[in-house]
Amino acid sequence: MGMRSWPAPGGGRWIEVEPARVARWVEGFATRHGAPATTGQPYGLLLTAPDGATAALHTPPGAPATPDVTGFAAAATANRRIGLLLARKGGVAVGVADGDKLTVSKVDTRYVQGRTAAGGWSQQRFARRRDNQAKAVLGDAADLAVRLLLPEASTLTALVTGGDRRAIDTVLADRRLAPLAALRADRHLDVPEPRHPVLLAAIPAAHAVHVLVHDPE
Repeated sequence: MGMRSWPAPGGGRWIEVEPARVARWVEGFATRHGAPATTGQPYGLLLTAPDGATAALHTPPGAPATPDVTGFAAAATANRRIGLLLARKGGVAVGVADGDKLTVSKVDTRYVQGRTAAGGWSQQRFARRRDNQAKAVLGDAADLAVRLLLPEASTLTALVTGGDRRAIDTVLADRRLAPLAALRADRHLDVPEPRHPVLLAAIPAAHAVHVLVHDPE
């Protein structure tokens, strides 16, 4: 996974850093801006450099909070088990990642009627059919999560979701999944229609460290 960067709403930029490269990234930040002061925050660590630059290191899902960069880097790279739940109207993928290994996985896809340009009753009939198909997919997704993820809940440090937020919300609203909903991380992955390669790619994305950088004014 290469380092990604994208603009942050409200200013600054997000940088996605591989856990193994966090310490090196912080060293580079210090070289560019001066040795920073480090303060603990609810989200992780805030680095404040002498020139005014800041870097907010967000603890990755499932990793414990730590008071310094050394501890943060160690926690980010430590092996942990996380659950993955990816959903869109056309399908769902669930998995358990033990470190970087996918130990439990299942992908369920189903055809959902596409939109039609027809009007009147025909359009309404297709819309109802499409909604019913989408509801069936999400109902199956909840059953799948109950069967594969729920038994693992006590061993997971976090549940990372991805895809359509409304679809995920619908699945996790199932009362049977309350223990999983309680583990849901703030991080939500932007993924296409769930497939096995998409599920595999979600593992490093879930483990990555997100850093919000503001350059000096």
